[in-house]
Amino acid sequence: MQKPLWTPSAERVKNSNMQKFIDVLRQDGTEVGTYENLHQWSIEHLGKFWEKVWDFVEIRASKPFESALVQGEKMRDTKWFTGAKLNFAENLLRYRDDRIAIVFRGEDQVQRSISYKDLYASVAKLATALKDQGVQSGDRVAGFMPNMLETVVAMLATTSLGAVWSSCSPDFGMKGVLDRFGQIQPKVLFTANGYYYNGKQNDSLQRVQQVVEKLPSIEKVVVINYLPDNKEISHINNSVHYEDFVDNSAEELEFVQVPFDHPLYIMYSSGTTGLPKCMVQSVGGILINHLKELVLHVDVKREDVIFYYTTCGWMMWNWLVSSLATGATVLLYDGSPFFPEGDSLWKMAEKERITIFGTSARYLTALQQKVIHPKESANLSELKAILSTGSPLPEESFYFVHKHIKEDVHLASISGGTDLNGCFVGGNPLSAVFPGEIQGKCLGMDVVAYDSEGNEVTEQKGELVCRSPFPSMPIYFWNDEDGSRYTKAYFAVYEDTWRHGDYIEITQSNGVIIYGRSDATLNPGGVRIGTAEIYRQVEALEEIEDSVVVGQEWQNDTRVVLFVKMVEGKVLDETLCNSIKNTIRQNASIRHVPAKIIAVDDIPYTISMKKVEIAVREIIHGRPVYNQDALKNPESLELYKNISELQE
Repeated sequence: MQKPLWTPSAERVKNSNMQKFIDVLRQDGTEVGTYENLHQWSIEHLGKFWEKVWDFVEIRASKPFESALVQGEKMRDTKWFTGAKLNFAENLLRYRDDRIAIVFRGEDQVQRSISYKDLYASVAKLATALKDQGVQSGDRVAGFMPNMLETVVAMLATTSLGAVWSSCSPDFGMKGVLDRFGQIQPKVLFTANGYYYNGKQNDSLQRVQQVVEKLPSIEKVVVINYLPDNKEISHINNSVHYEDFVDNSAEELEFVQVPFDHPLYIMYSSGTTGLPKCMVQSVGGILINHLKELVLHVDVKREDVIFYYTTCGWMMWNWLVSSLATGATVLLYDGSPFFPEGDSLWKMAEKERITIFGTSARYLTALQQKVIHPKESANLSELKAILSTGSPLPEESFYFVHKHIKEDVHLASISGGTDLNGCFVGGNPLSAVFPGEIQGKCLGMDVVAYDSEGNEVTEQKGELVCRSPFPSMPIYFWNDEDGSRYTKAYFAVYEDTWRHGDYIEITQSNGVIIYGRSDATLNPGGVRIGTAEIYRQVEALEEIEDSVVVGQEWQNDTRVVLFVKMVEGKVLDETLCNSIKNTIRQNASIRHVPAKIIAVDDIPYTISMKKVEIAVREIIHGRPVYNQDALKNPESLELYKNISELQE
């Protein structure tokens, strides 16, 4: 077993929320001395565990639950916290004092902040206006918004009424927006007049006009003026400026009380292989799972300032905003992470005294490639944790973070999905961090690796499955009356066991290594290979800026094809090709060595910055790729058509 990269101090363990949770269990006669013991207890006593979480994070409910867990005939039939009545927004607005609730920063460099007291007042004014507009429990309200303060206010106002919130970021194309909102038929649409990215102002109103014309369900379009020179909205049907819509006379909020399994959010799959799945998630399920992760796993406290680099089209936005229930300060940022300088986010971290900094693995590897060393330009003494998700974090990036960002920092790589709006595996404040590994399975999640026969395996690769139900499972898919799409998505492979679609390994230290999506797994010669194993080697090379690897059907087998985007000024020649192959052969295996290495000008990503290996695979086989508006750079797919080297 390799040596840990970081181990929490005794003081940090003692003061952690996780240790306090263990102490509560001990007072009730349950002894769990280590994190591994606690996890085992949490899956063996599932109902009791979630009941204890409910009490520990102080869920606010107008009516108490009758039973924390009622097992159904099937995993998806499980009922949670039956009889309880609560409101999501009420739980997030439990603090109403002068402490700063939200700080917003954008590329315009203007800092805006709002206290918990004033946030409550702002939500009351908007909720009253929505109620007057006719919005009621179960109605859908949509946001086509930058990651700004008004977006959070709109979500809270919506959910205070028992209505359902759904959002996507303004960099979605019109078709991408219609593919999502067109399915759920929102009554009200919130938008900004535009957004900033990489120093440029981008108009949103033209697309909004087109969306509204095609969605007759939208009765009101509420426009926030973010860009200074784009305020004319008369061409948009039923539109009104935000400041003219809110009811400034309103002072109190009426929190509509709903059952635990009442709809809260509608989230979407990427939609690159078909119409996006609309996953409906529950008020109580999201609330208790988010607070379990934030309070116990991330160790968020009231004095913290928590930041996650995200857009409103990624589930990490929903996750971040739930931090309001802890009373911490939530920092929102909208724009490019490298504007105006490569270390801009870290200078912001110093100014705002960020204690928990969340981002994507892609961003951390980009810092490494661009030779940006944040600790040289920013004072990060307040920083206690760095969170990474979106894709597997390479082992080299673990060392980079500790060497060039901060040595004594809890680097928690986490992994889950939009489907559960949370994590299956992640960090915890009690255990050591080993390079290249996620610390372990999340509490209450009976996560294991299965081989193709459905047998549990350790220290070898397998499918990530969860054998226990969990509160944040989608309650249903929109327009899936018989539940067939839901069943196909998660339960079609293993009997009554959630198959998530990730390829993982449970390590000797009880950590987890993610090898990429199992539906993108390579199978040369019938041997299963995770794409992350190849990326880990290739993207450590200074000549390579980015890459994507796929399997090509070739001569009754599958061969590995690696596409590379070169660093500016570098050329892919025979010498470099041989170097890439040797690096992969020595550090992975001969099976991982690509049969073809081809230079391309760009790598396609979803808007939430995930590589679209499946789309590239379909393109090179001449098959269609649907809903390309879900991609950040859909034009890049043209680069993969009719490549002559793939015919050799």
